[in-house]
Order: sequence, then C-alpha cells, then structure tokens
Amino acid sequence: MPRHVFYGGKGGVGKTTCAAATALGYADRGAETLVVSTDPAHSLADSLEARVGAEPREIESGLWAAEVDPDERADKYRGAFEELFDDLSTLGLGLDDRDVDALLDAGLAPGGDEVAALDLLAEYESDDRFDRIVFDTAPTGHALRLLELPDVLSKGAETASGVRKRVKRMSDSVRSTFVPGYYYGRAGENGDEGFDDIAARMARASEVVRDPDRTEFRVVTIPETMAIHETRRLVERLGEIGVPVQSVVVNRVLEEIDEDCSRCRSRRERQRERVAEIRSRFESLDVRTLPELDGEARGRPALRELSDRLVGEP
Repeated sequence: MPRHVFYGGKGGVGKTTCAAATALGYADRGAETLVVSTDPAHSLADSLEARVGAEPREIESGLWAAEVDPDERADKYRGAFEELFDDLSTLGLGLDDRDVDALLDAGLAPGGDEVAALDLLAEYESDDRFDRIVFDTAPTGHALRLLELPDVLSKGAETASGVRKRVKRMSDSVRSTFVPGYYYGRAGENGDEGFDDIAARMARASEVVRDPDRTEFRVVTIPETMAIHETRRLVERLGEIGVPVQSVVVNRVLEEIDEDCSRCRSRRERQRERVAEIRSRFESLDVRTLPELDGEARGRPALRELSDRLVGEP
C-alpha cells in the first residue's frame, strides 16, 4: 500500500472528511499516521475536533495532524532570492524594497500554499516517524497547481542557482576591491545552497507524487452531474501529468431512507443512476461509496463510521 495518499476534488465534496477518516483508520490499525491539510481554508481541526497547528502534533495514539502555514514555509524561498537581489545591488543593479516585493509577489520566487505543501512533502518523505501520510488538498485548481509545480520550481531554482553563482563571483570581486579583508566565495545565509536545496526538495517531491508505489491520489466526488464532470476533467489532467489515480470516492450517498418518503426514494434513485455512471466512466479505477450521515461528519466517532470503507476492515 502506498505510503502517501492525496485526496482531491472540487470544493465542498468532503475531501477533509475523507482525509481525516483515512488517517484515523490507519492509526487505529497501528500505523503512525500524519494527516496534513494544504487547503488555505483549513477545516481539518474542525473535522477532528482537535487543536491542529503548523507543525505535526499527536492528537491521539498514532494519529498526528498539521495544517500548512504557507507564510512560514515561504520565508526560506524568499530569503534565497533576496540575497540574489542584494548581490545585484552590489553590481549597481539595485532594486528598492517595493520592487523586490513586487517581483516576489508576482511569482519570481516560489511561495504560497502549494509550494508550502510540496516543501512539507519533501521534508516528511524522509521522516521515519510516520508510516502513512495523508494529504487533504485544496479544491481542484489549487491541487493541480500543487502537482504541476515541482518540475517548474526545480528547473527555476536550478536556473536561479546558476545566475546566483555568476552574480556572486562578480559581486565578490567588487566587494574585495572596496572592503578590506573581504574574501571570495563567502557563503551567504541562503546563497547557492538555498537554491540548490530548493531544487533538490522539489525534484524529490516530483518523484514522490508520480510514483505509484509510494503515492496514491484519490478523487472525491458526490453523485451529482456537475461534480462528475469536474471529476472526469481532474482524472484526465492527473493522467496527463503522470500522477497515479487509483480511486474515486463517491461521498454522501443515500443508503437508508424512510421508504414512506417519496421524495427520498426519488433522490435515492437519481443517486443510484449517478453512481452507476461513475462506475461506468471510471471502470478502471476503484470506486468506493460513503454514506450520507445524519448530521455533520465531525469528530472522531463520526469519522470512524467512514474509515472502514476507506481503509478496509481492521
């Protein structure tokens, strides 16, 4: 079974519920499990009814949780680029603070929620504390950017590293002329190592998300026509970028109803037709259904009602 499980899909279909229930199921079966929310609108803490911060915290035996703090994770990337700008300033190509902020915010340097999530993936890939890592991703557009970014950022960081080395050699030469005792090759706080680290971490993240032996992507949907169309587009796009999709989870399926309620029977019949359509459209994938619960799927007792279907019987 892959170590990493990503849940993706359109907003409001229950990705957080699925991720939390899956992580809880793994933990109940004895696996040290980390569940991570990469959605800027975090709801993992609410789902688990627990305090969750930016760093992994054990909320019960074997179950750890974290909500990515993109600003904190982006600082290291901004720092590397800011040192490059400092060297450019030494050569007379100075940028004022407003110019630097504009360039960084425009995307010259990587940052934001998706990069923070990738940085976390690269970090915890080598963390032997966890047997399983479950990712609750943002809605479809964010999730796709998350999975497309590693290659772009790795190449960008490699290019920036080369520029940084050339600029640094020139700035060192200028500084040695005017600053007594300055010596060539002095490493900055981030410097070349910062860009090299970015490139290495992004390359590692790219390798992990595309390896079916290590990563499974599960698409969450609901039995409604528009959600099915978006699911199809997501599965196709993931296939194009080489991310292994193995499962489609159909959430909020009516199973037990009041048989005297004609409206309930009609809704259940429509859902059955949509579920049959999903099974036909995604016949090569594992299609699982989750029942619509009475009330919110909030809190660990409610999540445990779903975990067996997502993880398997204990």
